[in-house]
Amino acid sequence: MEDLPDDSLVDTAKKGNLEAFTELVRRYQRRIYHTVFRFTKNHLDADDLAQETFMKAFKSLKEFKQKSSFYTWLYRIAVNLSLNFLKKKDREKGREDFVENYSPSGKAKLSASPPENYSLKKEAGKKLSEAINSLPLAYKVSFILVVYQGMTHGQAAQVLRCSENTVSWRMHKARKILQRKLKSYI
Repeated sequence: MEDLPDDSLVDTAKKGNLEAFTELVRRYQRRIYHTVFRFTKNHLDADDLAQETFMKAFKSLKEFKQKSSFYTWLYRIAVNLSLNFLKKKDREKGREDFVENYSPSGKAKLSASPPENYSLKKEAGKKLSEAINSLPLAYKVSFILVVYQGMTHGQAAQVLRCSENTVSWRMHKARKILQRKLKSYI
């Protein structure tokens, strides 16, 4: 099974062969996990979403028309699940922040300042991560797929179901935003 191309494995898996699907999972498990982790920044959430990606792919395999590669189709599922997860988490975080920061006196609680003993490298890495996480979602997704996953703009466009020009524009805007936010570190 290891020597077979993805298309052959997909055809075999569509016929009910679990071994073929298991081989596809083995091929892409790490890449899907790392993609999802870039969005969630949490190992448990990334594990859950990666597993959910493969479960959804398995359930939907018969509808996969193979117009794109299996890899692209699988990444599209992972990205969509990650985006939905982040949207849900943002809604829940907004509710939690409101409850946590509300006090009967009407004054918000002050958050503790972070320790100032970080090395410059660690601080710059943290600021970069924060800047990437603060990007508008469309820019963040494009940035993660192109920079961290090494996809071309065309591959990212297939995953995101948009044009290559749209991905290029989002990358341009993301870089401009990151340059502005990280000006003191560059």
